[in-house]
Amino acid sequence: MKNQNSAIQENASNQFVYGNMKLAFILLITCFAAWGVAANMTDPLVKVFSKIFTMSTFESALVQFAYYGAYFCLAIPAAFINARYSYKAGVLSGLGLAILGALAFYPASASMTYGFFLAALFIMAAGMSILETSANPFVMAMGPEATATRRLNLAQAFNPVGTNIGVFLAATLILPKLNTASADERASMAPEMLKSIQAEELTGVMTPYVGMAFVLMLIWVLVFFIRVPKANTSGAGYREEATKIDFFATLGRLFGNAQYRWGVVAQFFNVAAQTCTWTFTIQYVQEAIGGTEASAADYLQYSLIIFLISRFVMTWLMGFCRPALLLSLLAAAGTVLCLYAVLTPDVSGVWAIVSISACLSLMFPTIYGVALNGLGSDTKFGSAGLVMAILGGAIMPLVQGATIDAYSATVSYVVPAVCFLMVAAYGLFAMKRT
Repeated sequence: MKNQNSAIQENASNQFVYGNMKLAFILLITCFAAWGVAANMTDPLVKVFSKIFTMSTFESALVQFAYYGAYFCLAIPAAFINARYSYKAGVLSGLGLAILGALAFYPASASMTYGFFLAALFIMAAGMSILETSANPFVMAMGPEATATRRLNLAQAFNPVGTNIGVFLAATLILPKLNTASADERASMAPEMLKSIQAEELTGVMTPYVGMAFVLMLIWVLVFFIRVPKANTSGAGYREEATKIDFFATLGRLFGNAQYRWGVVAQFFNVAAQTCTWTFTIQYVQEAIGGTEASAADYLQYSLIIFLISRFVMTWLMGFCRPALLLSLLAAAGTVLCLYAVLTPDVSGVWAIVSISACLSLMFPTIYGVALNGLGSDTKFGSAGLVMAILGGAIMPLVQGATIDAYSATVSYVVPAVCFLMVAAYGLFAMKRT
């Protein structure tokens, strides 16, 4: 009888663990979608602020510098939170800071100051950095290490759902608010009229971000109340405990691991390629085939639909092909598509830009999973290094923006072409080691 009661209790415990892990996984999926919304609602702001404040492409590209620069700055603090407390604590901290940043768009809109918007973006992205640094390894820890990369690809497959929502919100709530007045027309306006136009445009920028803040609040509450087991008592594949932090020893081990070290470099260029491709799609489309910002944004939406579908397809293909092989092939294809777009600035070049998203679909989670494979207790800080590599999304758009100012949006796609080559090289390197 005693053994029977023990078996019943163990079965109930197993059901609790699996049920809560499943619920935790679902909630994490909403987080993956959330930072997709934030990142891709931000991409069109480069064009938006360029028009509202009449500034160069390089200056408006500071939007991406602020956003992805925050990822670089907060990844290490996030790793300390994860190591000292738990992944759940990291997720809650990230969501909380992102909420504050999104709410800051309201006073930024009232101030009508570009710098205030950059500060709000930085705070929001700082929260997303902590969130992403925590959520990615959290998902990898929820099952066997052998399937961690595929599991992460599955979770990341919901990130494009967010990216599509983000672009949709920008296309419906922000871009239509832009006044059709050109830079020359704005320069000749009376100050009061220009200020009135800018106020209406900036209100359009503020609205979706404040709305997103309330959605993030709901996710925060749900994550806070979910109970996640700290010990692998049922074979669920998850074990997490607070650990003593020896930062410099960990850093030495990570730097000495070539697969991880070059994975960070590859992630830098992968995020650079992705950010450059999507940030300047609107400019490329307008230069190649004309149209308004809103009509050009339709092609960015098509790109992200392809990205969404391809993420699920690539997750399925990983059941048959080595992740590093797929990474190499798609990165090479990305290079070819970029160069075609440079050489053929017409409707076919536009569709080449759109098709690049199919190549991008598997890259971030695949590099992430391959680079972290086998790191063991160093995974939390290893994850931080890969999130810091998102700095590529801060730096390379400035390079591409300067190229647009000096030459054209068409020529500027040489920049992501070079980035894709670097990712392809890492894929070939990883194939020899995995």
